[in-house]
Order: sequence, then C-alpha cells, then structure tokens
Amino acid sequence: MNQFSERNTKNLFKKHKIQPLKRLGQNFLIDKAAIKKIIEAADINSSDVVLEIGPGSGALTQELAKKAKKVIAIDKDYKMIDILKETLKDFNNVEIIQGDILKKSFRIKNYKIVGNLPFYLSAPVIRQFLESYSPPKEMILVVQKEVGQRICANPPKMSILAVSVQFYSRPEIISYLSKRSFWPSPKVDSVIIKISPEIPRTPKINRDLFFKIVKAGFSQPRKQLINNIYRGLKIDKESAEKWLLENKIQPSQRAETLNIEDWLNLTRSFFF
Repeated sequence: MNQFSERNTKNLFKKHKIQPLKRLGQNFLIDKAAIKKIIEAADINSSDVVLEIGPGSGALTQELAKKAKKVIAIDKDYKMIDILKETLKDFNNVEIIQGDILKKSFRIKNYKIVGNLPFYLSAPVIRQFLESYSPPKEMILVVQKEVGQRICANPPKMSILAVSVQFYSRPEIISYLSKRSFWPSPKVDSVIIKISPEIPRTPKINRDLFFKIVKAGFSQPRKQLINNIYRGLKIDKESAEKWLLENKIQPSQRAETLNIEDWLNLTRSFFF
C-alpha cells in the first residue's frame, strides 16, 4: 500500500491538525510512478549528498534516503517539521531543517539538489544555486509545466529566464507529470527537469555585462532587437545596428530568436 496515497496523506495532515498552505504553493507528491521518475533522473548513489528543497510530507525524501549517503531536507513551513520527523524517523541519514532556502547558506560540495518547487520559488532558487560558490552537480526539479518549458526553450521561443538558466547550465525536460500526481491537485500540470551546470563557460565572460545586454534585449520582447538595444544600453542606433550585423544578427530580429551563443558573442564584442 502506498504510504503517501491521497487518503493516507490527508489522514497524516488531519492527525497533525494542519492544512496545505496555498500561499506557499504546497502541492505534495502522492504518485509513486512520479517519484520513481525523479529518483531515476537524479541517479543517486551511496556517496551522494542530496539537498532536498520542499520535502513536504517526506514521500520523495524516503526514496532519496534509501540511496544517498545523506539527505538535507529543508522546508519553510515549520508545521511540516513534525510530519517529517514522523515519516522519516527510521532514517538516520536525513537532516531536517526548517527555514527559507533563499536565506540559508550551505557549505557543501559535490552535492545534488532535488526539489518540488512552487511557481514563485523556481527562478530564484535555480539562479541562486547556479551562481553560488559551489554549484550542485545536478538539479532535478519538479516545476510547473509552463516554467519548465520556458527554462528549456530554444529559439524562437527564448525568454530571459531561459537565457539566465542556459548561461550556466544545460536544462532538459525529463518527464511530464499530471496534476493528479499531487495533493491537493494544482490547476496545471508539472514537469521534471534536469539542470546540469556548465562551469567552464562563465569565467570567460563578463557576467554583469552579459546580463545587462540580455536585460536590454528583452526589455520589450515583442519589439525589434535594435530598438531595445540602443535604448536599453544608451548607445546610438547606428552603432548598435553595426554591432548586431557584425555578429550576424539582423536588427529586425526579436530577442526570443537569439540563442545563448548569440548573446555570448554580443558580450565578447561589446566595445561601447
């Protein structure tokens, strides 16, 4: 019997006299098949340290703990800690932390991140860890379907989110998950994404300049690139046009049609 079926999970919450909080985006995994897909994507072994973000009731945490050397499970909701202590009491390799992942620092190396992230946390968590002094080996995350598709997009459907993530990593969609895989059931489906950092790329580029150019390019995504660039970077239009053409980019293109290499080339050749 599935310990974390919808019925059993409801009973667990009833026992502890708590309810899922909509403001924290609490939708808990209850689908064993979905959990299995996450575990397979994470490829956990006995030497791995796993940082799990948003362990919820501990369904995924249990499976991670069976394979990993150590699991550090952090949840913002202090009410979830008692549930986690109950469902994880048989595991001595799990450390449970109550706190805000965006305000915590972890001095760990050679680790993986696994998490079921609500919409509001997806982008800031991903960027925080990809930019950290010690990025994870991999991030295996459950995010809203639309967010996952935006992160993994290619031209002509790029976004500032896609560029920001792909600057540091290679993201890919592993699997799609039905909204019925969660309790309470959210309004939209989700995806499992894997993010593999590419460290060698970043030291070669002025990161601040890169994101300044990207931000200018996407300032009004539906407008031609030339107009966003010269206004956003405060350079004259003629010079901006020449710069784009030298990088084989048509001034009439939109930012969503450029790939990562296009933005990197613009940064390398920036001379204003």
